[in-house]
Amino acid sequence: MAFDAIGKLHVVHETKQVSERFTKREFVVEIADGKYPQFVSFQLTGDRCSQLDEHQVGDAVRVTFNLRGREWRSPQGETKYFNSLDVWKLEAAQPNAQRNGGRRRRKATTWSISATNRGRWTSASRAMTTCRSSWSIC
Repeated sequence: MAFDAIGKLHVVHETKQVSERFTKREFVVEIADGKYPQFVSFQLTGDRCSQLDEHQVGDAVRVTFNLRGREWRSPQGETKYFNSLDVWKLEAAQPNAQRNGGRRRRKATTWSISATNRGRWTSASRAMTTCRSSWSIC
């Protein structure tokens, strides 16, 4: 599942060496959502960590990411669920993209998640936005 989000780069963390073969770098993007902005944490992994070097805090960015979830069971049998937003592309956003998502949109006060299904649009809410990718947070 590929999603897009456009916002302002708020926090950038250093690259962490998690294991001998695995590195990750986390960052936070401020996404305008009406009166209360959302601060969303993303992560880059492996050789993609260097994509953040091209951007500074305060820059408008477009983040293309996959939504990942996993289940974990403790030795005591307790089950927990974890989600991550794994970025595969980070780029500078267009100048007006922060204000209106860079897209033509109908009136909406909340994010809508839209998906294409064989050319037909379905939507998680009444507000629907035409998006370029298969899945988008608009």
